[in-house]
Amino acid sequence: MQISRRSFNFGLGSLAFAGIAERACAQIPPAARSEVPGYGALVRDPNNLIDLPKGFSYRVISRFGNIMDDGYLVPSAGDGMGAFAAGKGKVALVRNHELNIRDARFGPFTGKVADDFAAYDRGKDGMPLPGGTTTLIYDLKSQKVEKQWLSLSGTIRNCAGGITPWGSWLTCEENVTRAGDTVGKDHGYIFEVPSGHMGLVAPVPLKAMGRFNHEAACVDPRTGIVYLTEDRDDSLLYRFLPDAKGELAKGGRLEALALDGVADSRNWSEAAVMRGKTYTPRWVALDNPEAPDDDLRKRGAAKGATLFARGEGIWWGEDELYFTCTDGGAIKHGQIYRLRPGIGSASDSLDLFYESTDAAAYNYGDNLCVMPTGHLMVCEDQYTEIVDNHLRGITPAGKAYTFAKSRVQTEFAGACFSPDGSTFFVNLMWPTMTLAITGPWGRVRAS
Repeated sequence: MQISRRSFNFGLGSLAFAGIAERACAQIPPAARSEVPGYGALVRDPNNLIDLPKGFSYRVISRFGNIMDDGYLVPSAGDGMGAFAAGKGKVALVRNHELNIRDARFGPFTGKVADDFAAYDRGKDGMPLPGGTTTLIYDLKSQKVEKQWLSLSGTIRNCAGGITPWGSWLTCEENVTRAGDTVGKDHGYIFEVPSGHMGLVAPVPLKAMGRFNHEAACVDPRTGIVYLTEDRDDSLLYRFLPDAKGELAKGGRLEALALDGVADSRNWSEAAVMRGKTYTPRWVALDNPEAPDDDLRKRGAAKGATLFARGEGIWWGEDELYFTCTDGGAIKHGQIYRLRPGIGSASDSLDLFYESTDAAAYNYGDNLCVMPTGHLMVCEDQYTEIVDNHLRGITPAGKAYTFAKSRVQTEFAGACFSPDGSTFFVNLMWPTMTLAITGPWGRVRAS
């Protein structure tokens, strides 16, 4: 991992930053410094919500049931989320809501809506399906939400997604319900939500990007290629090559990653992919991306595409991307892969950046983002005997540490930083609470 702060501004000079890091390290015996990455021990939260390291604090800035500026309610099941500069020290947050067809009681509506309400699809009762996105405007100085509204409606299980370099959010349906008795349209698509759009966006499915159990997306800003994950035990890693950079609705072609000699990267029965080894992938073309039979995985595998274990969060870093495989690895508690797309005649490269060998250290990583320091921040989504979900940091050397612990039994989701790197936003999924976390981000110890 290349550590870069090119896209962030800590509000600290380099000497001040170095001073903070040095003072933090000075508290650790020299022999232990390389063995204790992260921000230090967690402090118990007196409000029993989340524990954080010393010096960090959180605010609950939005929660399920709040009345938004358009009169609708903040839905529950807050999942993936992206942060965008909105001018004058403000941030636009676009937040997914992973609500299924029968989750209306957790949705935004308290009564009937007009027939011309801009929903993608409706149920047999005539009501818009409860999935979609909400948008919040947050003032970093006052630390308050100024506005929030429903920005996409009528979809199913908007799980994760991804930010684009042109300022929009790609929200992904993790559902492949076909039009029939319960819904009026096919599902399993990506929708684009411009971060600066007030009110509901026109719900246009980006069908060329494939119809499958979408999880997340990220865009290579150099090429406009979009990389896509799929939440299935036998998932593929996809890429979408748009016909016009930054104009996804104009179409393009869909492909899946293949590693010659490695049909299965999950490492469940054998170590097919080794840490420390670099692989050179190729890409296989996938025709008929709308896949009415939900068979993209099967068709891709027949062409040599490699299987991954529940591809989930994906995030662009510094000329590279990272994606989680929730139950990959020998103990089935998670992997993180790193892909470095080549430019021009240069080949792509793939490596297994992290694989959990201890559920107490890393357990079912899901959403993730790249921190201002270059570390990864990974949201756990597990309901095992360990009980607690955590936010885990991963250092540039591929070592895990704990940044936060949830005191309520739900998953973390939607990890993202404000564009200036000062504020970290994350969701607690059920019932939805969106948190803004601030603190000494530059104090981190890496090993």
